[in-house]
Amino acid sequence: MRIAVAGATGNIGALTVAALERDGHDVVRISRSLGVDLTTGEGLDAALAGVEAVVDATNGPSADAEEAVAFFGTATRHLLAAEERAGVRHHVLLSIVGMERPFEGNAHYAGKREQERLVSEGPVPWTIVPATQFHDFAELVAGWTEKDGTAAVAPVVVQPVAPADVAEVLAEVVTGAPQGRYPDLAGPDRHDLVDMARRTLAARGSTVEVVPSTSAPLGAVPAGGLLPGERARIAPTTFDAWLAGLR
Repeated sequence: MRIAVAGATGNIGALTVAALERDGHDVVRISRSLGVDLTTGEGLDAALAGVEAVVDATNGPSADAEEAVAFFGTATRHLLAAEERAGVRHHVLLSIVGMERPFEGNAHYAGKREQERLVSEGPVPWTIVPATQFHDFAELVAGWTEKDGTAAVAPVVVQPVAPADVAEVLAEVVTGAPQGRYPDLAGPDRHDLVDMARRTLAARGSTVEVVPSTSAPLGAVPAGGLLPGERARIAPTTFDAWLAGLR
């Protein structure tokens, strides 16, 4: 099967490409660094020639809501229009659990909500796969606020999922029929984001001190706001297993 992966050079995109190629599929990599620009549409028609299905694992700016909405909106419109011209039969979007909850101040989520809207109202049959935060998310969040050896992290509970497990599900879903909104995808265990950050940084050999703060990013998220729903698909890799791989 000929499948295109948008965001192919990113973390999840590269893992998805590897999973699809392992299973014998013909994979087209879509990335600005490879000459295909979603923000302008340049190179899309040529890249999608003969493509039957597309995985969209692109990432974008997250500092400003207006910028995030503009980026995801423009990129998604170009991609869907090119898919319609090429006769693509299935568009699979990687999204985030909780997008229906408009958390205040989260620019990235605003962009992803616009992306979900365009896909669900668009011309190409679709599946949206909402995943929880990845195992390396706590380290990323600590990096947002780290200053002079201290990082503030919100004490919120998450149920993180391994990036490799997300890629396996995307590779599975894209080869099947469109399903609309897919069940939430999450890892097997719940963790406090502060503890995750401390343990991850320690495994990296970092001496950054992690301080709990409700004023930190995500501190305004309501209890349970980042957790999967009852019908969630549970991926196998635990945070502890992922962490052990860092050592």
